[in-house]
Amino acid sequence: MTERRLRVLAVLSHVVQYAVPVFRQLALHPEIDFHVAYCGLQGAEAAHDPEFGTVVKWDVPLLDGYQWTHVPNKGSGSESFFGLLNPGLWKLIRQGKYDAVLCYTGYRRASFWIAYFAAKFSGAKFLFGTDATTIFPRDGQPWKARVKKILWPRLFRIADQVIVPSTPARDLMFSLRLPAARVSVIPCAVDNDWWMKQSAAVDRDAVRAQWGALPDDPVVLFCGKLVPWKRPLDLLQAFGQAGLPNGLLVIAGDGALRPQLQAEALNLGIASRVRFLGFVNQSQLPAIYTGADVMVLPSEYEAFAVVVNEAMCCGCPVIASDCVGASRDLIVPVSPELVYRRGDVAALAATLRKIFEERGNRNSLGVAARAHMKSWSPVQNVIATVEAVRSSMRS
Repeated sequence: MTERRLRVLAVLSHVVQYAVPVFRQLALHPEIDFHVAYCGLQGAEAAHDPEFGTVVKWDVPLLDGYQWTHVPNKGSGSESFFGLLNPGLWKLIRQGKYDAVLCYTGYRRASFWIAYFAAKFSGAKFLFGTDATTIFPRDGQPWKARVKKILWPRLFRIADQVIVPSTPARDLMFSLRLPAARVSVIPCAVDNDWWMKQSAAVDRDAVRAQWGALPDDPVVLFCGKLVPWKRPLDLLQAFGQAGLPNGLLVIAGDGALRPQLQAEALNLGIASRVRFLGFVNQSQLPAIYTGADVMVLPSEYEAFAVVVNEAMCCGCPVIASDCVGASRDLIVPVSPELVYRRGDVAALAATLRKIFEERGNRNSLGVAARAHMKSWSPVQNVIATVEAVRSSMRS
């Protein structure tokens, strides 16, 4: 126990529903005087999400149980460097007498550098990192990888402690020759207890009946934005190839690809076995995960993917491509066979067939998925966060 509580400030670009349960636990930690600075209130307040193609406001409480401050954004609100410009961070950090600042805004934003220099001038330790598992960008531009290979080792060395959410992200930092003592894995977690409690209250058969599925019918789920890099078309085609008797594909989410997916379902002759639910808010998701037999995440780029955490907490095993960051920490320990090579539709179809060969197989996978989540929860996140702060103080 330290002689006094360490004052810690977390800086976020907006309200992230997955982070809030951890913030509430950090607020109760006996060694931490914890505060949050939001550069915007999107998520807690309604705002248009261009990838979902709709207005999004999460329907669970997000601003209670911890101390937070809204620092107004004076920028354009775009994805550019000056789109996130929060000059109020300077005064907040300089006058706050913080021991450490955890910065979760990207380095390509002006507010990151405001927070960095404010921390340095006030003597606070500065912790930041990335959820990336590769230097190769989502858009495939090779020049960006070349720049990152040169820039990132220098960039991350300015951190008093680099914080990453997964072991693949940690290994990326090691590949950039960052010393192990300067890198902390803080597990990317959701409120496991909430998801498990909500799932236990679900009438599974009733949910499936709404989709037109009987208790023993195979139900495959996709949950996410319908955008190209998540590759939902791969799943649609694999589902068609798998030939699951009485099988149903449920697509929870919305986005630009929805018309194309609907057209492809008709072309493949499986439209009657595909359900498009549209955007689904958080309070409704436990029922959807619990109603499904397996979720599939075919993404070509996915830094982590907390939908994996959510589904597994609800006893829904997950099949994912090898480009999904959560695969190594969450899916492989349940069954390595649930991870396939990105874009290999035939392999995905074969995996779907194998899971549904016998009911006991999918049931045991669901039990194993829920059990594994006990080792990847907000408890581990809080422990790792506090230790990362301590490590930064020793550097």
